Amino acid sequence: MFGHDPWWLVIAKALAIFVFLVLTVLIAIYAERKVLAWMQMRVGPDRVGPRGILQTLADGIKLALKEGIVPAGVDKPVYILAPIIATVPAFMAFAVIPFGPEVSILGRWTPLQLTDLPVAVLYVLAVTSVGVYGIVLAGWSSGSTYPLLGGLRSTAQVISYEVAMGLTFAAVFLDAGTMSTSGIVAAQEGTWYAFLLLPSFLIYVTSMVGETNRAPFDLPEAEGELVGGFHTEYSSLRFAMFMLAEYVNMVTVSALAATMFLGGWHAPWPLNMWSGANSGWWPLLWFVAKVWAFLFVFIWLRGTLPRLRYDQFMNLGWKILIPVALVWVMVVATVRVLRNEGHEVRWIVLVVGGVIVALVLLALLWRRLTAARGAPPEAQPAAAEEFDPMAGGFPVPPLPAAAPRTEPALAASRHPGKEEFDA
Repeated sequence: MFGHDPWWLVIAKALAIFVFLVLTVLIAIYAERKVLAWMQMRVGPDRVGPRGILQTLADGIKLALKEGIVPAGVDKPVYILAPIIATVPAFMAFAVIPFGPEVSILGRWTPLQLTDLPVAVLYVLAVTSVGVYGIVLAGWSSGSTYPLLGGLRSTAQVISYEVAMGLTFAAVFLDAGTMSTSGIVAAQEGTWYAFLLLPSFLIYVTSMVGETNRAPFDLPEAEGELVGGFHTEYSSLRFAMFMLAEYVNMVTVSALAATMFLGGWHAPWPLNMWSGANSGWWPLLWFVAKVWAFLFVFIWLRGTLPRLRYDQFMNLGWKILIPVALVWVMVVATVRVLRNEGHEVRWIVLVVGGVIVALVLLALLWRRLTAARGAPPEAQPAAAEEFDPMAGGFPVPPLPAAAPRTEPALAASRHPGKEEFDA
């Protein structure tokens, strides 16, 4: 099906994907602000356009008209290239995402997919991994401490959660027998992998949130710790490019989740009982609906969960997700070997084993969360030691826990300015 389109059709498909991503980002930003406002009992944008629907466009124009400030101490070539490196791979990953089956466009039959590869999913992983270089280089080239820390955090985040994500894809490869995205969609014509490979689906959904630096995993730009993280020194359109890359990456991982685990463009039940549901242009509607379902999950998590500490974030990836994903890949590989030998135990082992592994995964998550929440407070010292301001060789003021406060000092703190008022 691929490699036979005329040049004008290839250009038209590429432009259609670009327009789809840009429009989805514009709508997603507005939808996020409205949904979060609804969750928090606020109004949200309501000034620019009917019900504020033009607010995202107004914000983009505002950013474009702002002055692009370049700080004095930056590495200017790398500083300017970093937003481009972060944005371009986000668009490139969509080249192998299938939107639908073969359709007729101006008399030419062509699949609703720009291209496909025998290792298409590995291509997506490779391209999206390049995007983190833009974040790292942005933090490094800014010549500031906080952006550098944000870039380093992003590197650790991508390494940690892409390992778990790759293991979930390995389970899909083993069962489908192909790495082609269109082949994986065809393998789910009967049953979606979200049900057949439930642990892989749960691990992927968690990993894709960590991969895109979204709450509760938005540690590279934690404003309470790093001011703005890797983009602290950016303004105007360069800052807008980082935000565009983040939202395009959200759309990319959502489309990949729909392709790998929710049957791609296949219609959900009971719509698939209609004979024309998976033909023509209707599958494009089902695919877009699945992508928006995952985008809503991103928004829901941001409005619900607080940001994790960095140690909790790393423990979740290395001590829970990766070990469980490894065990599940071994189970799927065993089933594949049995199928090759003529023993059809796929449904029994994968469904029953998937439920058991998923329950173990959820139990580990619950245990870790409750253990962190119910940790006993540290024991207080029985008696405060005498404070020596010259102990380290330099005069330092006492910290609040270093010297006990006397009763007159406590009274003065409760009533600031009381002596002056009495006088």
